[in-house]
Amino acid sequence: MKDPEIDYQGIFDASPSAMLVLTPDLVIVDANTSYQRLVGRARHQLVDRHVFDAFPKDPEGPDDLRASLGRVLETGVQDVAGPMRHDVEDRTRPGVFEERYWSPINAPVVDAEGKIVLVVHRLEEITEVVRACGPESDERRLRTQFELYARSRELQQVNDRLRQANARERQVALALQEAMLPAPERLDRHRAAVRYRPAEDTLNVCGDWYEVTQLACGAAAVAVGDVVGHGLAAAGIMGQLRSALSAAMRVVDGPATALDGLDLYARSVDGALASTAVQTVIDEDDHRITYSSAGHPPPALVHPDGTVEFLDRATDPPLGADPEHRPRPQATTTYADGAALVLYSDGLIERRREDIDLGLRRLADHLARHHKDDVEELAEELTTLSVATDDTVVIVVRL
Repeated sequence: MKDPEIDYQGIFDASPSAMLVLTPDLVIVDANTSYQRLVGRARHQLVDRHVFDAFPKDPEGPDDLRASLGRVLETGVQDVAGPMRHDVEDRTRPGVFEERYWSPINAPVVDAEGKIVLVVHRLEEITEVVRACGPESDERRLRTQFELYARSRELQQVNDRLRQANARERQVALALQEAMLPAPERLDRHRAAVRYRPAEDTLNVCGDWYEVTQLACGAAAVAVGDVVGHGLAAAGIMGQLRSALSAAMRVVDGPATALDGLDLYARSVDGALASTAVQTVIDEDDHRITYSSAGHPPPALVHPDGTVEFLDRATDPPLGADPEHRPRPQATTTYADGAALVLYSDGLIERRREDIDLGLRRLADHLARHHKDDVEELAEELTTLSVATDDTVVIVVRL
């Protein structure tokens, strides 16, 4: 069934919020019915006029609208002008103004290149709210008005600073992750493809990591991990754990022993406890995969006929989760030429309010449909399963 076309002009006209649409030169392009009714002026009295020429000038009341619109055009960010007094001329008595209070919000509309092409001006009358403060003198009412204005401006400025700080932290965290997650090491006997997709949420840059290592014995070691937490701190912890596990795999015998060492190390790193990791070793001579997992989602082994086997027979709690350190389990499985080993982080399978088994079935179905794809194509295809709110790592190794 074809989706119905949306009548945006009809929505604008029917909106209960009073709105103007302005050009960057502050000329009125359109005024909806709610706005015309609120200010008592017909559409032909507003459209094609400069916003400050469209109304009889109030000789008494202060007007902060110009400053608010200027901030929007300068910064490209929505601006709340705050409670504002602007008296309105009585339509039955020209030259006589009625005391009115307003709460304007101005927001930019940008094109595909980020250039401001329009400004939406929304207006809400708060005269009765201001008057509800009680029978008070003009001086006290004015003081209340400016206190409300100051509070709203302070809140807006705090929100702006938070957005800027979060954006800076995201940029630093992504740069740190990129530096710590170089291109995977080339394997002697297998082709590997890696995809890393950071979370789109500014506040949700995470600590997902991967490691692909060609061991001196001829085997290949492939690992994926996930640090609890978000932001710059998680990115830093990720780098420490990744480096520690990479070093351990070069000097110990097997994935379980390497995770044993990583577990001990994580207990000494602030913020590393409860992180997850899975380590696999691929032995080409024996067509054997040895693996061990510390609370991480199970790797998927896709056989040449498209059947999917989840490697879940050697799973233990996350790093440092046990009160006492104990040796971790290890398991082995075999594979045939043409199979594929897939490691990933939880952003590929988890959804809010959804059982993880549904995510695993979704992954298995996807792998069954695309198991013959080239490793690069398969890795790219798998990232379509990821959610935008969480980091996602995918590694595909063609066996």
